Amino acid sequence: MDRAPAGRAPTDRPAIDRFPDRAPTNRARTLRRAALFAAGGELLHLAPAAVRLPPVRRTLARRTAGYGTAPGHLALTFDDGPDRRSTPYVLDALDELGARATFFLLGTMLERAPDLGRELVARGHEVAVHGWYHRSQWYPAPARDLRELRRATEAVTELCGARPLWYRPPYGVLTAGPALAAHRVGLRTVLWTAWGRDWTEDATAASVHATARPGLTAGATLLLHDSDCTSAPGSWRATLGALPLIAAHCRRRGLTLGPLRDHGLLG
Repeated sequence: MDRAPAGRAPTDRPAIDRFPDRAPTNRARTLRRAALFAAGGELLHLAPAAVRLPPVRRTLARRTAGYGTAPGHLALTFDDGPDRRSTPYVLDALDELGARATFFLLGTMLERAPDLGRELVARGHEVAVHGWYHRSQWYPAPARDLRELRRATEAVTELCGARPLWYRPPYGVLTAGPALAAHRVGLRTVLWTAWGRDWTEDATAASVHATARPGLTAGATLLLHDSDCTSAPGSWRATLGALPLIAAHCRRRGLTLGPLRDHGLLG
C-alpha cells in the first residue's frame, strides 16, 4: 500500500477533509460576498426611488418631482388612460374650463382606444408615457424595462401622432431600470408634487379638492386619474366632480392650469 511522505497528509483525501477548518470558511465568505453583491445591486436599483422623499423632492430632484419654473403655472396631469368609459367626460370638462393637461398613457389602454389618443392631441392636450403595463418595478429587470418602455413610447408616437416628452412610472416608483430606460428612449421622468387621492373607494369631489388644495401653488404638478382601470371602480367620477373646484381655486389665486410642456421643466 502506498504511503504518504512523513509529515504530509494523504493526497487522495478531499480538500474539505484535509483542511476541515478552511473549506467552510471559504464557502461562508463566498456566500457573504454574493449576498453583499446582490444587496448592493438592489440598493442601486432602488436608489432613484428616494426622489419620493419630501426633502429630496424639494432640493435635489425638483424637476423630477415636478416643480416647474414658469410663473404662475400649475401642471395638470392625468394617469392610467385613455379609457372609453371615462376619458371623454374628462376631456369635455376640461374644454368647459378652458384648461389643457398632460395625459400619461398606458400602452395597454391606448391599444384598446387609439382614437382617444388622437383625440387628446386634437383637443390640444399633451400625451406622455406611463408604461406598457401598470405594475411596480421594485426588482431589477433592465431588458424588460427597456423593451416595454420603448414599446409604449412607439405606441404613443404612432397612435397619437405626437412624440412624447415625459415618463411617469406606475405608482410613482422610480427605480434604476425604468429611469435608465426612459433616458435611452429620450423621455424625461416627472412625478408630482400634489395629488387628490382620487383612486380610493371613498373619494368624492369634495375630498379630492380638499386633499389637493394645500399643494395647489405656482410650480406644482397635480396628479389625477382619468381612468379607474387600476383604481376603485367609478372613482374617476370624483375626479370629474373635483375639476371645477380645482379650476376655481386656481383662478382665485391667479394660477394657470396647463400641461407639463408649459411648466418650465425643459432646458
